[in-house]
Amino acid sequence: MSNVRSRRKSSLRERKRASRAQAALTTVLLIGGIIVLIGMSIAFLASSFLNSSQGYRQAQRAQAVVISGVEDALMQLARNKDFASTGYSLAVGSSTASVSVTQDSPSTGQVTVVASSSVSSYQRTARVVISRNASTSQITVVSWTET
Repeated sequence: MSNVRSRRKSSLRERKRASRAQAALTTVLLIGGIIVLIGMSIAFLASSFLNSSQGYRQAQRAQAVVISGVEDALMQLARNKDFASTGYSLAVGSSTASVSVTQDSPSTGQVTVVASSSVSSYQRTARVVISRNASTSQITVVSWTET
């Protein structure tokens, strides 16, 4: 009988040990899964942040190139009040602005400058209407619209 009791006690101990081992394994797997989930979330957020920062820089660069194109057209008009062009390119660093200058548009005595640029997938365009005084050749910006 004592042999049966000792077997029951040892069997009960083994079950408790097995139960503890299962609980420990479950806990380790659960904690490991949470750590992996947190790590993946941080990696995703870092990647998203880097992509948005790069996109912002490229959009700002496209805008700066467009502004350079408009300013170049303004300088051309300041030097020559009759300057007109159906389109010319202005290199700004590794990017290019496409600029067109139309005299007497939208009305007589006004000049329309349209400059556009594309950096990666970011496109910017500026449309500037300038008034010019025929006698003094003074130019004044009437409107400046960027898209």
